Amino acid sequence: LKLQFLYLIAHTLHTPAPHARMQLFYVAIVPCLLAASPWLFELCGWAGVAAVAVITLLALSRCVWFLAEGDQLVVHYFTFPHVEVVNGPAMKVVPFWIRKAVMRRAQLLGQLEYCVVQNDVNGESRVAEGPQLLFLGAYETAQPNKAVVSLKATEYVRFLDKATGCVRVERGEQGRVVPQAHEILLDGGKRQALHLKVYEYVRIEDRKTGMTRVVRGEQLVFLTGHEEVMGGVQQAVEVDDKRAVLIRNKRHGQMELVAKKQLFFPTEDEEVVEVRERIKLADYEACIVRDKDGKDTFYFGRNEAQRSFFLPPHSELVTLLWSRGRRRECRDLEIKMLDLRPMYMSFEFNCRTADNVELVLEGSFFWEIVNLEAMVKFTCDTTGDICNHARSKFIERVSKTKLQQFMSDFNTIAEDVYKKDDKFYAQRGVLIHSLEVTGYKCAENSTAKVLEQIIQETTNRMNRLQQQESENEVQLHQIRGDIEEEGARKELLAIQTENSNARAMMEGLAEAERVKSFIQGLREDVPDLASRMALWNTLRKGEVLGALSQGTAKLYFTPQDANISIENHEHDHAASSDADYQKC
Repeated sequence: LKLQFLYLIAHTLHTPAPHARMQLFYVAIVPCLLAASPWLFELCGWAGVAAVAVITLLALSRCVWFLAEGDQLVVHYFTFPHVEVVNGPAMKVVPFWIRKAVMRRAQLLGQLEYCVVQNDVNGESRVAEGPQLLFLGAYETAQPNKAVVSLKATEYVRFLDKATGCVRVERGEQGRVVPQAHEILLDGGKRQALHLKVYEYVRIEDRKTGMTRVVRGEQLVFLTGHEEVMGGVQQAVEVDDKRAVLIRNKRHGQMELVAKKQLFFPTEDEEVVEVRERIKLADYEACIVRDKDGKDTFYFGRNEAQRSFFLPPHSELVTLLWSRGRRRECRDLEIKMLDLRPMYMSFEFNCRTADNVELVLEGSFFWEIVNLEAMVKFTCDTTGDICNHARSKFIERVSKTKLQQFMSDFNTIAEDVYKKDDKFYAQRGVLIHSLEVTGYKCAENSTAKVLEQIIQETTNRMNRLQQQESENEVQLHQIRGDIEEEGARKELLAIQTENSNARAMMEGLAEAERVKSFIQGLREDVPDLASRMALWNTLRKGEVLGALSQGTAKLYFTPQDANISIENHEHDHAASSDADYQKC
């Protein structure tokens, strides 16, 4: 039996661990029990044999342990050493007098993993890095696996050692970064380095020493262990013709305005208070600057030295609060740049006439600022003072005037309001060019209806007058046209008469020239002037008869007018008569 038992133990050393003890139980122990069964059976019977077999199996399962690769046996003794660990692959035979034996697997750590191992006896901790198969010590416990920190070139990480309070900074690229046993990650993990451009800067404070430094771009900034960024990445101030920067030195507390053209980066002791734009005034603009002593300086755009400037340190632009609205009920209009040009300002207020009719007057001022110093000295609400003073004067004058008179003379009343009290406006540096009432209405509806009827009747009357004037103008224009037409006709008749006379004269001269030529041409043949004249008249009558014969006209002659005689001659005298006629 002993030889068979040792053989089976040696055989099981070369078998896989999960099946070693089962093989020992069922292959080695059972035959031994069967071999000893006759003696056991004779002594105790079958029950005794079964009891001995169970006790033997339990004893062997507690004393013999077979460990595979990655297995670890932890044995707890009653005496020193209290705890013993056995790493596989191995076989371990333990005595019966132990408290317990525990089988556990080794902890596998990958290439990018680590874990923290703590000794439960002395409290010390260590870091186990992968890759490895981690076998713990007798009194060690391991935390769950954690991933190592992998950093890029623009990343860094900060670790706080809770045991010493020191801060360790690791920058990329370093491959794997593993914290120590008592270190924890600050900032919640990895942080990006600050990438500063050429026009950027960052203010960094060292919380350990309290020192502050300013880092300008262009560069990549990594923080040290106790440094923190104050205010984030900021841009430098571009100081040029339009902008300046107001800074305060935190060391001595003084303020300075930097107006030199540059890309301004503050130092460690300097703080940018404000970026100030250049104030530019037009020719018609002005402003008020109040210095640290409360003295006001007036700047005018018409002055070449004052039309463009930067606001000095400890100075501010004075803001005037003026009333706004047609009734000037709100005083919230902020004025920093004053317009010195003439301008219109509308108003509206109520007044009551002498016959107790309440009116709502609407109008406008045409005014301008002529003395800025006097205006600031005597009033803080220029528009409110102008309108309120005009309202009081209107109420005073309208209360002495009846409605009918007011309707016809309201422009005269408006002119008296500002012309007869010019001192009030001049004292406040204001000049009123004109004050006009652009409209009025009754405050009560019943009175408004009556006033509307009056206005309608007045309007109708004015329309009729205008219509009559238009008709008279048309008639006058027509008469003037007739006069001009007759004058032109008279001129035409005079010209026609003149032309007719000239034509008749020309015709008479031509006729006289013909008669003269005819008479002179017959002087030798017909010496007698009377005969020549008779011949001419006869020819003229023949021409007249010829002209008449060409038309349809009929001419009647009396014997006396024609002087015609009828003669009867013989045939022998015909030839001589013809010859005489031709001769004539």
